[in-house]
Amino acid sequence: MTTALRLPDLGDNIDSGDVVKVLVAAGDTVTAGQPVVELETDKAIIEVPCPESGTVTQVHVEPGQTISVGQVLLTLEPRPDAAPAPQPPADAAASPARPVPAAEPRTGTAPHDAAPEPQPTPPVEQPAPFATAPGQPAAAGPAPAMPPSALAETAAGAYPAPIGSPRPLVPAAPSVRRLAREIGVDITQVRGSGPGGRISAEDVKACARQLAARARAASPAAPLSAGAVPQMALPDFSQWGPIERVPMSAVRRLTAERLQAVWQTTPMATHFDKADITDLEAWRQRVAPQVEQAGGKLTLTAILLKVVGFALKAHPQFNASFDAARGEIIQKHYVHLGVAVDTPHGLLVPVVRDVDRKSLTQLAVELAEIAGKARQRRIAPAELQGGCLTITNVGTIGGTGFTPILNPPEVAIVGVARSAVEPVFSDGQFRPRLLLPLALTFDHRVIDGADGARFLRWIAEALTNPFTLLLES
Repeated sequence: MTTALRLPDLGDNIDSGDVVKVLVAAGDTVTAGQPVVELETDKAIIEVPCPESGTVTQVHVEPGQTISVGQVLLTLEPRPDAAPAPQPPADAAASPARPVPAAEPRTGTAPHDAAPEPQPTPPVEQPAPFATAPGQPAAAGPAPAMPPSALAETAAGAYPAPIGSPRPLVPAAPSVRRLAREIGVDITQVRGSGPGGRISAEDVKACARQLAARARAASPAAPLSAGAVPQMALPDFSQWGPIERVPMSAVRRLTAERLQAVWQTTPMATHFDKADITDLEAWRQRVAPQVEQAGGKLTLTAILLKVVGFALKAHPQFNASFDAARGEIIQKHYVHLGVAVDTPHGLLVPVVRDVDRKSLTQLAVELAEIAGKARQRRIAPAELQGGCLTITNVGTIGGTGFTPILNPPEVAIVGVARSAVEPVFSDGQFRPRLLLPLALTFDHRVIDGADGARFLRWIAEALTNPFTLLLES
């Protein structure tokens, strides 16, 4: 009697992943706990172990395939005397069994296991540029004209002809033409119901619904989540030159979905300031060797962890999340900070916990360790959860400032650009000072602009006078 080995629950709301490598073949003998498949999720690359010993009779997945929790990986002929593999405790479900180095980039399109149930297309009242993210209440206003599956629509019939091509005359008012452009409908493909074939706004909307239905039937699996914003159908770029289609990695796909969701659902505002870190930098260079002896590196980001941790204590409204469904603000009484890490596989945000309870040396050591794990894809999903606020520092790359985007469900993110020596007028003369550009993006539903300005000024003054901060804390 054969047993079907299915993809188990991976924890952390991970419901699917891409097969990197199949480690067994039909006819192989496996033991309980032996890895059989390498799987890339949006967090890391993990190995899926076999729960019991036996002989593989059939493999149902292949490299590059996207599989979901519960999907059959392989069938197994169990050994009569085989004992099942020990089960990990429940709180360990979120951590991968054995992280492995990231695989080389793959090309090709990963097939999907199952298509989502087709949903009826809502009636279109007027063009709407945004859709509502999953789990969020519906936004006020009309529903979008095109579902996400309209992304699969090609240039034939859904996009204007290339510039220079002859176009037929279309009997439609300018407002109707504008509506067609805004919702991605080629007006030459619309059949008019008015006198002499004149096209009305209702004709354009009806055509949009028909295109959406055809797109769902032709490509039921949308490239982004069901909450993605509908996009104008793309032209066939190959008509102008060679192209290449590169599949999005799991990390890039998750990043796109999360940032798109927060952009369309959260009213964000950004406040800018500068901190004079001349004295702080001189002190950092003096004490850096002591931290290196402890196994860490005293970077500006490590110092920011401590300063921002104090700032959240002084301004607790920033240590919160907004529950839109219940109309409540969730206030947190712990201080865990995320740090954006640039990796070859995309942006990851590991979380440093209890920064308010740790020394600066401890934070420097822990930051170096967790950032290294993120770059090597050895980080566990649990280490990417639970952040109260995120710090993102692009100073090592360059730039004079930028506008960071919130990392949901946090209500604030602090951005840091490259410091530079600038003349500062003080005591009747200009003096060279090292100034650090700061940016704070916040959720305006929870944070007022004045509070945002006070919070960032608090951080700037703490960096300018770090010894005062230590004295007061």
